[in-house]
Amino acid sequence: MARPTKWRKIEHIPAIPYYVPSETDVPELPENILKLEELEAIRLKDLEGLEQSECAERMEVSRPTFQRILLSAREKVADSLINGKMIHIEGGNFTRNICPIQCKECGKGWKESFEHLEAIKNGKYICPDCGSINLVCQNNCKDKFCCKNCRRHRGVEFNSR
Repeated sequence: MARPTKWRKIEHIPAIPYYVPSETDVPELPENILKLEELEAIRLKDLEGLEQSECAERMEVSRPTFQRILLSAREKVADSLINGKMIHIEGGNFTRNICPIQCKECGKGWKESFEHLEAIKNGKYICPDCGSINLVCQNNCKDKFCCKNCRRHRGVEFNSR
């Protein structure tokens, strides 16, 4: 069985997804694609001035993983600035929040992306081990939200079929 995807938590999604050199005569510029987690790494380390351990903690990744993300981001930005390439910000392996869920059938627990919660809630997402759709929230939810973005309610099954 493949290892589950490790989500990179981000707090900021940019309003402008492209940066283009202003004076260019080239009809189609080469571009570098900067992933959203790479942009978040630059924002945390270079803009907010946090230590790498703090940045890694906020993104919920290890320090070596954060270092790799940051180096990749800086390389792409430097290449774009030096060689006049466009920067396109998109994609990546990110989430706005990481939420723990558990299968009621087999007991398997794992962390899932906030963006998948609607599919889980509607029974379109299954346990990777047993295939069950009976999934529950493991957070201590309050009202409609928990962990800032989680829409699940503690002890309430996503699908009661």
